[in-house]
Amino acid sequence: MDILLLISGGLLILLGVAGSFLPIIPGPVCSWLGLLVLHLTQGVPQNTSFLIITFVIALVIFLLDTLLPVWGTKKLGGTRMGTIGSGIGLLIGFFFGPIGLILGPFVGALAGELTQSSDLRKAVRAAFGSLVGFLAGTMMKFTLAVVYLILFVNIFWKHKELFF
Repeated sequence: MDILLLISGGLLILLGVAGSFLPIIPGPVCSWLGLLVLHLTQGVPQNTSFLIITFVIALVIFLLDTLLPVWGTKKLGGTRMGTIGSGIGLLIGFFFGPIGLILGPFVGALAGELTQSSDLRKAVRAAFGSLVGFLAGTMMKFTLAVVYLILFVNIFWKHKELFF
């Protein structure tokens, strides 16, 4: 049973890394679930404080990732339509791979802003804020996923003799 939990935890950790770049997968939460599953094995002693701290960090990063594109758009003068456009652009961009994930929020925010005003300079500025927020969120999620991956491997390695 422990081997199955170990494999499941490892897959969740890897899904968390992928979720750093794929907007439909909650990367930080998946990575944390991988750590939780590892701690559910009999080979790794329960560490409740570790799990609580890593959960709170994952939750904060998840929430920040959701809010940063909106905050970036608003901080640089964007409107509600720019924020909505950024979200729609992110969803559409998902189907166009990595370039779409980067350009989607920018183009969506730009289109949303242009529906409100014909001021191209203001619309580009707000769209840039959306892009910066998206990239900051992605970098935070990826960094956290890699840290949780390292923790997973480190914890497993420390207790590997109990698995095999």
